[in-house]
Amino acid sequence: MIGAYTEDLKHKKDELALQYLPAVKAMAFRLKERLPSSVDYMDLSAIGTEELIKLARRYDEGLNDSFWGYAKKRVYGAMLDYLRSLDVVSRSSRKLIKAIDYAVEEYRATHDEEPTDAQLAAMLHEDIEKIHEARIASSIYTVMPLDDQLQIGDEGASLAAIERDELINVIKTVLSGYSQREQLIIQLYYFEELSLKEISEVLDITESRISQIHKSVIHKIKESVGA
Repeated sequence: MIGAYTEDLKHKKDELALQYLPAVKAMAFRLKERLPSSVDYMDLSAIGTEELIKLARRYDEGLNDSFWGYAKKRVYGAMLDYLRSLDVVSRSSRKLIKAIDYAVEEYRATHDEEPTDAQLAAMLHEDIEKIHEARIASSIYTVMPLDDQLQIGDEGASLAAIERDELINVIKTVLSGYSQREQLIIQLYYFEELSLKEISEVLDITESRISQIHKSVIHKIKESVGA
């Protein structure tokens, strides 16, 4: 009797998860739009679905009024954890990513466009495959919350020592030095979670310029805290 009741309860919990499966798939799709082609949408969807089922089976209606309100952040967090597990920004590639960012800025200043992987490989005397992988790693990490991005590299210890409120004030101060248009780009990317392509279409600005502004903001925040 107890076994039958347990199975029935489990079945109801799984039905609850099924109701929100489309929402999980939509979440995975939106995240995938902001990632390079090397990251598989199906992997993100599977990770999210697995987390959704786990959450549904331990959901207590008496403690939470809305299941999706309870599950949404946790499902998204599971997808981000998966991206972190890829370990895309290894210690050796951090220096290369910084070198690439610097080379891109120099090239853009004289050519008004972003260099190709082949051009970067020639400029930095690196294998083109390493350049390609480093740029993929960099683009994956840009979808992470600001907290994650500010922990990249050896400067992480400096940032970890700063109180959250202090860091928020630093971010506000840095952003105040940018134009309203540039501030809007950061808002659309981090808070509205639009892709670079969508922001490009909304504001009529190139994706490479949006990426440049984003990296500039991160760099200035790190400079402001002495990292």
